[in-house]
Amino acid sequence: MRDLTALGIAAVIGAGIFSTIGNASHDGGPAVSLLFVFTAVACAFSALCYAQFAATIPVSGSAYTYAYASFGELVAWIIGWALIMEYAVGNIVVAISWSDYFTGLLDGIGLHIPDYLTLGTQSAYKGYHEVLDMMQARQPLSEASPAQLDAYRVWNSAPALFGDFKLVCDLPAFCITVLVTALVYIGIKESKTASNLLVLLKLAVVAVVIAVGAFYVKSANWTPFAPNGVGGVLKGVSAVFFAYIGFDAISTTAEECKNPQRDLPRAMIYALVICTVLYVIITLVLTGMVSYKELGVGDPLSFVFKKVGVDWLAGVVAVSAVFAMTSVLLVFQIGQPRIWLTMSRDGLLPPVFARVHPKFHTPSFSTIVTGFFVGVPALLLNMDLVIDLTSIGTLFAFALVCGGILVIDPYGRSDARFKVPYVNGRFLVPLILLVGGVLLLNYNRPAINEFWQALTSGHYDQFRHLIPMIVFLLFCVGLAVVSFTKRLSLLPVLGLLTNLYLMTQLGISNWILFFGWLIIGLAIYFSYSNKHSKLNAVRV
Repeated sequence: MRDLTALGIAAVIGAGIFSTIGNASHDGGPAVSLLFVFTAVACAFSALCYAQFAATIPVSGSAYTYAYASFGELVAWIIGWALIMEYAVGNIVVAISWSDYFTGLLDGIGLHIPDYLTLGTQSAYKGYHEVLDMMQARQPLSEASPAQLDAYRVWNSAPALFGDFKLVCDLPAFCITVLVTALVYIGIKESKTASNLLVLLKLAVVAVVIAVGAFYVKSANWTPFAPNGVGGVLKGVSAVFFAYIGFDAISTTAEECKNPQRDLPRAMIYALVICTVLYVIITLVLTGMVSYKELGVGDPLSFVFKKVGVDWLAGVVAVSAVFAMTSVLLVFQIGQPRIWLTMSRDGLLPPVFARVHPKFHTPSFSTIVTGFFVGVPALLLNMDLVIDLTSIGTLFAFALVCGGILVIDPYGRSDARFKVPYVNGRFLVPLILLVGGVLLLNYNRPAINEFWQALTSGHYDQFRHLIPMIVFLLFCVGLAVVSFTKRLSLLPVLGLLTNLYLMTQLGISNWILFFGWLIIGLAIYFSYSNKHSKLNAVRV
């Protein structure tokens, strides 16, 4: 269980605490610490549901396996396809972030990698043409962002290959993905040992950051606590939730656990509690050391210590960030192949995805494909919208896991060794929704007014942004009615509602891209998976 808990911490304490926490604090101020709590509560409901499934179905596959058992093959495929966004697409973000920290460290010791080998092709190309358009429009270059100017400079200075083609790529991101994939390919035991060592290092650094940073906290920086209101706090949903997306990776290792029915549930809860406490404390320390207005940076932990003159600790944080990102890559690269292996066993993917190495006993082909799926995009692409896409895919999986418990065990009568405690939601669900609505009306009136104005404007461009929230509100009414008539279990209902609410905060553009991704997945399912699935063979 200790190894499983460490695996969960390795996945959660990573890019979030070293990177995305800065922009979230910049948007929401010190009150973002409460958003971490709220998001952790949503994850806790999901963790309880994951834990019951893990105790009932102790096999690899995570939410995919659980959806298969509760909703059937089609929904399971959709979940498996969505989980690619959580693990593989999320790892692209981590690999690129790792590259940024690593190249910064090398610069600090006098070793410089050419800039055209440390920036994704897409980022450089996009920034170059944005600056070029400004120049052609005779706009002052002072209006360009530093990132745009860097991209323009890198694209101009890059060597040309095959005519106009420029050699620009993020080589460190690709190399770390290859190295981590090789480690995962060798075996779970070696991966576990490396992960545990990295977790100990990360926790030690986080503890030092909190202990030293506490002496530089100024309570005046905590006022105002929510400078941009509830809307500003909720703007950080994607960045905050990105910090939590890895805790379910524990469930993908079920077949390699000695006692999964006992250890998986405990490890999930322990990892979630430990990481939430650390995130809340870190957020309060950061926003107490400097004004929230200064935290819109990619390396907030290093930044605040440089700001207060503790340069040695800023360097330590930068070094630890490199190891932190590596451990997250390691955990996600362990999880994704095992999901593909399980889908292949069910016939939804070609049999080669279920191939297990005779010596290392790992899903060999799936591991290589995962490395390719992460490494090549990390070499070429930027991170625009990738964090949001990762979050929306994961929230969707969490919501269906909670819904799965309501399908297979709505009244807490399962004989599993661990089950979600049953609390009758007949009256509590409608009451909680009513109280939540009243609090929203009283404490977030600007957002309510903006919602009503867009709803009555008659302009589709304004109305379309309300569609996720309108659907969610209608779903709340329907779920309240069903909970009252069917006496559904309270905790899975709350998990379902909180995950869906967080999804509404990610914006219509992300929903459109998410549905586009699902359409591609459905095309694969109906053209291959449905015809080759073992379930379909039984039906025939």
